[in-house]
Amino acid sequence: MKKLIIINGPNLNLLGKREPEIYGGETFDSFLEKIQSKYVNVQIDYFQSNIEGELINKIQEVGFSYDGIVLNAAAYTHTSVGIGDAIKAIETPVVEVHISNTFAREAFRHQSYISPNAKGVILGFGLQSYILAIESFL
Repeated sequence: MKKLIIINGPNLNLLGKREPEIYGGETFDSFLEKIQSKYVNVQIDYFQSNIEGELINKIQEVGFSYDGIVLNAAAYTHTSVGIGDAIKAIETPVVEVHISNTFAREAFRHQSYISPNAKGVILGFGLQSYILAIESFL
């Protein structure tokens, strides 16, 4: 059985409430239930934190034992050299995911410290971005 983890960064705990015109109206918990029942032969774990160091700790914790990491580092994508370095240091492949098309937003969102160390990048497809990332590991 493949073992994947979705790691979400800051403010993604507010999905369904936060800027629904950008992020949609569904909560991540509801979405997670749907994908876990869709992929019954895949272990899909989940972790979310608003704290950069906790995200780095989780990446290091799973980065040698999981088959894949689906990472939406949210705003830390554009600011965290530490998260980029953590991805570079592990063996587990990472797919960077964004719900919105970051290139259609503010200029500071066009830079990613994740992308250079990721297996791939999927953005702009709403929550479907996560499904595309999961599919890339199967």
